Amino acid sequence: MTATKEKKVRTNVYLDAAMKEEAQRIFKRYGLGLSDAFNIFLSQAVMEKGIPFEVKIPNEETAKVIEDARKGKNMSKVSLEELKKELGA
Repeated sequence: MTATKEKKVRTNVYLDAAMKEEAQRIFKRYGLGLSDAFNIFLSQAVMEKGIPFEVKIPNEETAKVIEDARKGKNMSKVSLEELKKELGA
């Protein structure tokens, strides 16, 4: 079997700075850099012939709840103990 050298290209992508930093921290736990993670995503997209995960547009009710949560509306603090109690754990 002959090893082939992959042709690499450089590209620019505009990312949300905070999201990029958080993603990099996550990928680092897997021993991956940002380029590695993008290449995995692209490989999966090619194999799946589409986005390699389900993407949904939320209905109006869900969109409203998401908007409220982002604004801190209708939110209350809950302790871990309260959650466990509610779940019967």
